[in-house]
Amino acid sequence: MLKVLFFGQLKEIIKTDSLDIELIQSGKQINTVTMLRSLLQAKGDIWNECLAYGKALVAVNQEMTSDDAALNDADEIAFFPPVTGG
Repeated sequence: MLKVLFFGQLKEIIKTDSLDIELIQSGKQINTVTMLRSLLQAKGDIWNECLAYGKALVAVNQEMTSDDAALNDADEIAFFPPVTGG
């Protein structure tokens, strides 16, 4: 099972801070961040917009990564908005 966490504005907009997601969904294995992001975006318009590529950064097991990163059982995936400042 994957532990998916949401931070910052994402958490506020989608109204959840975490989800537990099985690796197998409708007979398909969720084995990359891209596949997980697509699965979550299919939850509705708000999810699609908030998790669109470029609008949400991702970390796997507390390390920044790209969408082509592999996922394994018991991984922790965090989505969060890009941070800017000065």
